[in-house]
Amino acid sequence: MHLPDIAALGTTVTRSISPENPTGAKAGGGRATEGTGARFATDLGRGWKISPSVDLPPGGTHVLADLSGPGRITHIWLTTDPGSWRRLLLRASWDGSAEPAIEVPVGDFFGQGWGQFAQLSSQMVAVNPHGGFNSYWPMPFSDGALLTLENLAEQPVTVYYQVTYDVGPDVVADGRLHAQWCRSNPLETGRTHVLLDEVRGRGHYAGTYLAWGVNARGWWGEGEIKFYLDGDRDSTEPGGPFATIVGTGTEDYLGGAWDFSVPGQGYTSYSTPYLGLHQIIRPDGQYESQQRFGMYRWHVLDPIRFERDLTADIQALGWRSDRKDGRRYLQRHDDIASTAFFYLDAPSTNRPATPTHDELETL
Repeated sequence: MHLPDIAALGTTVTRSISPENPTGAKAGGGRATEGTGARFATDLGRGWKISPSVDLPPGGTHVLADLSGPGRITHIWLTTDPGSWRRLLLRASWDGSAEPAIEVPVGDFFGQGWGQFAQLSSQMVAVNPHGGFNSYWPMPFSDGALLTLENLAEQPVTVYYQVTYDVGPDVVADGRLHAQWCRSNPLETGRTHVLLDEVRGRGHYAGTYLAWGVNARGWWGEGEIKFYLDGDRDSTEPGGPFATIVGTGTEDYLGGAWDFSVPGQGYTSYSTPYLGLHQIIRPDGQYESQQRFGMYRWHVLDPIRFERDLTADIQALGWRSDRKDGRRYLQRHDDIASTAFFYLDAPSTNRPATPTHDELETL
């Protein structure tokens, strides 16, 4: 994926959906006479921020956008209470598919899996004070798009949002954006954390967000990430299967080195256009008893392309002391939640089971 030429003129038109224009219709904005802002505009009247947000009841689902024909979503802005970031499920379906291509907690989709704000400054996702979520993932479709939010909590939630999209003959509808959320809590002995499990079709892997909770003392980031492409997992070779693409460590995959630490400072956060360790939650001596991290790696300039299938996983490894051998690897049992972004030549594919409220809980 490359940035569009901002100087190029085409025949597409831009539309935008928000609570002030829920259909995105031309000249359809600011017409509301009732809404969450109506009581504040009694001296101003229609057109003065009457409906800037929506209230989702417990268990309710709100349609963010219901679009027809071909188009491309270019930007999503959204904000809501941080306590709801793991309790709202964002879903997107393309081209009339009955199955969502995206089913991810809204906080994790925007790199905020721990329910605590962390500045994230990247090309594809930007999160700004204090919880302004922005997505620039291109989301093309050829025959309609449906975006929804489901409130899994027992309390109502207020959400502000805007979905901007292009329609017209110049819209290129190619791969469909997918995002899958998986959690290992804790990661079991002998297992790796699975990011994607045998996705079928042609496409490319586009990015990873990890909310990593450390469940024991010591270094946690020796584990390698592996991408099994196009039949790699069909091998019966002893010791296999073996992946085509294998990294050299968790901090290496995220563009860091030497356990993300600066001498004398310890763990050091960073946020760049394509990769970062943007969140470090340190123990506070009371309820925040463990270290937790938020990190991302966008494969925008280096997508991982596959023709038939893709499986991806990551190891959780640290070090253990041994009086005989000095050091050796220690498999860890951390709390790992991942959001995997990829583009596919189909609007749906196999995906994990929908997480429950309890499975989403930050512990």
